[in-house]
Amino acid sequence: MKSDNESAEKKPEDFVKYGDGFADITLSRPLNIGGPALTKLRMREPTVGDQITHDARKGSDAEKEMETFAALMEMAPEHVRKLPLRDYRRLTAAYLGFLE
Repeated sequence: MKSDNESAEKKPEDFVKYGDGFADITLSRPLNIGGPALTKLRMREPTVGDQITHDARKGSDAEKEMETFAALMEMAPEHVRKLPLRDYRRLTAAYLGFLE
C-alpha cells in the first residue's frame, strides 16, 4: 500500500493520457454514479466558447470551475461534486495540461 507521501508525488503523466482533443483521467478509485463503476473519466479539450461560458457563470470561482469541468466531461455537476478531492485535483491537472 502506498503512503500519503507517495500518492502526493504522482505527476499528471501518471494519471492523465492525452489524445487528439481529449484527456483520459484515471481515478484513484472507482466512481459509482448509477451505472457501472467508472475508473476513468474523459475530458474534452476546452474551447474559447467554454471559456466565455465559464466567465459568464454566476457563483464562486470553485463553483464555476466545477461546472466547467462537468460540461467538458458531459457529466452532471452533482456527479463531479462526489469525487474525492484527490481525483478533482487530477481533473484540474488534466485541464491545465490543455493550456500548455
